[in-house]
Amino acid sequence: MAEHVSMVGYTRVSKADGSQVHHLQHDALIAAGVDPKRIYKDSMSGTRDSRPGLDACLTALAPGDTLVIWKLDRLGRSLRHLVNTVGELTARGIGLKVLTGEGAMIDTTTASGRLMFGIFAALAEFERELIVERTRAGIAAARARGQHCGRRPKLTPKEIRLLHKAMGDRRKRVIDVIKEFGISRATAYRYIGPNGELREFAKRTLKMQGEGRGKRS
Repeated sequence: MAEHVSMVGYTRVSKADGSQVHHLQHDALIAAGVDPKRIYKDSMSGTRDSRPGLDACLTALAPGDTLVIWKLDRLGRSLRHLVNTVGELTARGIGLKVLTGEGAMIDTTTASGRLMFGIFAALAEFERELIVERTRAGIAAARARGQHCGRRPKLTPKEIRLLHKAMGDRRKRVIDVIKEFGISRATAYRYIGPNGELREFAKRTLKMQGEGRGKRS
C-alpha cells in the first residue's frame, strides 16, 4: 500500500493593506489537493528575514510531507535562500512542489523534479561566484586607480564642518540639528561627540578629502 503523502501549502502577498489578496494562490493550492486547513500565509515582503506564516509552516512540516507553493518567489528571499531552504527540507525528508511560473517543473518528490531543482542550485552557486569575482575585480581596479574602497562617508567635508558648528551651538537641540541635516542621531554622533568635538571618523574623513583637521566654518 502506497504511503499517504500529506501536502502543506504556503502563500504570500507583499502588502498587508488589503490591496493584494491570497485568493488566487489559495485556490490553486486547494485545486492541487492541499487541505485548506493546512495552508499558511504571510502578507509581507519576501525580503523579510522572519515571516511568521512561513516559520509556522516549516515547523508544521513532517518527514514525508510535501510543501506546495504557487510560485518560487513566494518562498525564497533570493535564489540562494531558496536553495538553502529546499536543501534543509530535503534533509528532513520533505518535498517541494511548485505549481506555476518558471519553477513549475520543480517537484522534488520526483526524479525529474529533483533534477530541475539541481539546475537551480547550480545557477545559484554560479550567481554567487560571479558576484564575488566582479566585486574583487572592481576593488582591484579601483585600488589600481588609487581610489579608496572603504565605506563612503555619508557627509561631505562641508557638511561635517556645518554639523560641527551646529552641534557645538548649545542653543540648538540635537533633534533639530539631525532633522535639518536629514541624518539619524547615530550618524550625527558618529562624526561629532556629545560635547561638540570632532570624532576620529570625522577627522579621518576631512583628512582624506584634504580638509583641515578640526576646522570649523
